[in-house]
Amino acid sequence: MDTNLLVKVTARAWSLDILSLMHRGVAGRQAPLLSASGASRTAFANSLSHLIDLGLLERNPGHGHPLRPEFRLTQLGIKFGAIAHKITAAVPDKDQFAMLRRSWTLPVLVVSHQPKFFSEIKSKLAPITDRALSQSLQNLQTQGWLLRDIDTSLHPPRPLYHATGKGSVLAKAVNQSS
Repeated sequence: MDTNLLVKVTARAWSLDILSLMHRGVAGRQAPLLSASGASRTAFANSLSHLIDLGLLERNPGHGHPLRPEFRLTQLGIKFGAIAHKITAAVPDKDQFAMLRRSWTLPVLVVSHQPKFFSEIKSKLAPITDRALSQSLQNLQTQGWLLRDIDTSLHPPRPLYHATGKGSVLAKAVNQSS
């Protein structure tokens, strides 16, 4: 899986939901998708246009009304829809899934599927800031999806981060789909 594309897709809160719903067969019109996702209209519209800009969705030519268009997954969208479906199936709890709507959660888990230092994670997720990475790591640790170990063999000792539990399941779902 292309980490840059994953970062771009997860930059909008409802993108994974939209892709997963369309993969499961929910009609590609705004009303059914909006109803099934439970998103606000503004956030949903932003995520939908973001997916179109990324080339994962397109207007279905010849279908829908000009003011109520129908959308379909592109070839890349079909592949990413399958991944999004695996991710949403792995986290059925709505409260836990809210964690996945945060921008850096999934990319951090995918990069840290094997133990990594802070600087290694940051270099693999190039545009991430120190603050955003630090907050994501703390949130993932609190959720129990990421483990922080101290490597005492180094001088000075340094923390290593590793996806664990549900975080490991999510990282594998994305990495196996590559």
